[in-house]
Amino acid sequence: MPSQDPAFRQRLQSLPHLGIGISTEYAASLGGLDPQALLERSPDLLDFLEIGVDLERGIDASTRAWIQAGHPITYHFLDVNLEESESLDGGWGERTGELARELGAVWLCGDAGLWHVGPRDHGHGVLMPPILTTDSALAMAQNLSRLRRESRFEVLPENPPAHVYLGDLHLLDYFAQVVSQADSGMLLDLAHLVIYQECMGCELLEGLDRFPLDRVLELHIAGGSRFDHLGRAFIDDDHCAQPLPETWELLEYVLPRAPALRAIVYECERNPLESVLPGFGQLRARTRELAGW
Repeated sequence: MPSQDPAFRQRLQSLPHLGIGISTEYAASLGGLDPQALLERSPDLLDFLEIGVDLERGIDASTRAWIQAGHPITYHFLDVNLEESESLDGGWGERTGELARELGAVWLCGDAGLWHVGPRDHGHGVLMPPILTTDSALAMAQNLSRLRRESRFEVLPENPPAHVYLGDLHLLDYFAQVVSQADSGMLLDLAHLVIYQECMGCELLEGLDRFPLDRVLELHIAGGSRFDHLGRAFIDDDHCAQPLPETWELLEYVLPRAPALRAIVYECERNPLESVLPGFGQLRARTRELAGW
């Protein structure tokens, strides 16, 4: 069932189709994947770069070289708690918007969880999921709208990874409330969703039939590694080169059902170049077949 409000549809018209990109963050290319080298090695594989940024560190030389070459980017924030209005105080939204404009970003996005506990502090970074309740979803929607207003960018919340969740809502029902109340688009991380469904004992596609996929503007895929601890099975969101079969299965389900999709990010930033080429080839083939890209 279509869920887009007129205001969202109007804003959507101004957002470009980016295609397939990779993620990076400060110093990720040291011993890992250099975006410029990948582009030069296989120019048909890479369309844009998603930059993980916090205001404290900014961007590194490798990322600045990509930007100076005129290639498109998106801005993935690493330093705001969308569930807490206090995290947006002190002009954070305005300063984030200023940096994003300086870098030439197309939109803002980021894991909608807790990037810090209490006040921000130097080198202090965590990532925990939101509390999955209706009250929390309403607070996040209000903060998401505030950040969009103060930064003057479209802001896409992302479902974060975790092995423990509090609250009575399914993760997808929670974010359905968030994007509906904020009249927002969504960044749906499929690798994170695999982790959630498995740790909660849900079927892989649980909740997707209730989720407004017509609000998904961006998808993430990434590799994950299974491990056991104290008799329990887990998935480490380690961004290794090969996504799990379940992540590809989710991609095949979502691609033909996400008409507003503008971008897909293959998160593989800390891997050698040659190791990610098969994943890129598989991603290109599936998007061509299922989405016509």
